[in-house]
Amino acid sequence: MLIPYLEPMKYQEAEIVQLLTTAFQDETVHNAYYEAAQEKAFKKGDLLLEQGQICRYSYEILSGSVRGYYLKDGREVTTAFCFAGDPVLSLESATRQTPSPETFEVLEDAVIEVVSIEKLLQLRRRFPVFEKVWTLSMEAYAIWLEERLASLQFATAKERYDQLVDRYPEIVRKAQLKHIASYLGITLETLSRIRAR
Repeated sequence: MLIPYLEPMKYQEAEIVQLLTTAFQDETVHNAYYEAAQEKAFKKGDLLLEQGQICRYSYEILSGSVRGYYLKDGREVTTAFCFAGDPVLSLESATRQTPSPETFEVLEDAVIEVVSIEKLLQLRRRFPVFEKVWTLSMEAYAIWLEERLASLQFATAKERYDQLVDRYPEIVRKAQLKHIASYLGITLETLSRIRAR
């Protein structure tokens, strides 16, 4: 459940790591979590969650990468790229147990830790440390959403591209350019011009 986000979220990330490191020294906490969590291998192209399904699992990427996207008028609109350490779930679907508006696709062979939403809720109720980690994770996610919105509204296409590559230097190697362009809210042609400079 380690959750690295952009620079402003470093506070939450550091506190989560510290909380879990300390908590997992308690054998009861450690065993309870790893009885609930399963490490699974996924292949490139696998779907962790498909639009219209209810999100019944929380995923943490141990290795590999995942892309989130919406399907709108037959067109995929990329909303997120997730790498090692990042969580993957549809928060709305997981919380409300309603159909997910988003699909999550594995971009490359990956190893992912899987915990059911039900078991995660049980852990949060049983151990205050998991409730604290959840709260910090939600804070980090809210900050990421604020930054993403500000970037889409105020940053130039080049600034958005530079921010993405600064955070994920490997993204051009792991994701298709059309997906990167979609995530940045620009055309593939504009992305090509930016990269050619």
